[in-house]
Amino acid sequence: MTLWLVTRHAGALEWLARRGLQGGRIVPHLDPAWIQAGDRVVGTLPVQLVAAVCARGARYEHLSVMLPAELRGRELSADTLERHGARLEPYYAERIAAVRR
Repeated sequence: MTLWLVTRHAGALEWLARRGLQGGRIVPHLDPAWIQAGDRVVGTLPVQLVAAVCARGARYEHLSVMLPAELRGRELSADTLERHGARLEPYYAERIAAVRR
């Protein structure tokens, strides 16, 4: 099992390390072809990548945080993430067939 930490933000990496999530493969972007069954992927991926991760038999955990508008798009420290209730939430996604209208 490989732990994948998908982020380009130092504050997020520090926040994850404080929770014992370190020593994994740190990547700024994820290619689903790298993922194998049993892997653990942590990040803020778009739904189509979450579905690809899940289809390969891996577990996905989303770094969720509710930010006020003035903090969006800025680099955040681990302390700022903590103050705003950052948490890891497991998600499963699956692409379904298109609906005809």
